[in-house]
Amino acid sequence: MNRSELIAATAAHSGVPLATAEQVLASIQAVVIESLKSQEKVAIPGFLSFDVIERSARAGRNPQTGAPLDIPARKAVRVVVGQTLKRAVSDIQPSGN
Repeated sequence: MNRSELIAATAAHSGVPLATAEQVLASIQAVVIESLKSQEKVAIPGFLSFDVIERSARAGRNPQTGAPLDIPARKAVRVVVGQTLKRAVSDIQPSGN
């Protein structure tokens, strides 16, 4: 499901116009980004939580040449899946590809 499909499904599920569903999704995205920029954790219990973590500097290698390189410290977003979502997905039978 891509962004426009999510917006359409949300509008249909909640009975609101497509434009309203799109505004709500854009607002949620903006609020999550602003909260993470402020180092604030965002939690939707049972679904997802987001927080900013610090990745320490480390040594790495260029995959094409094998030459060593230094990877600097950086901040990253951690997404943790909630128990309700985990349980819902655990009941799905694997497709036999």
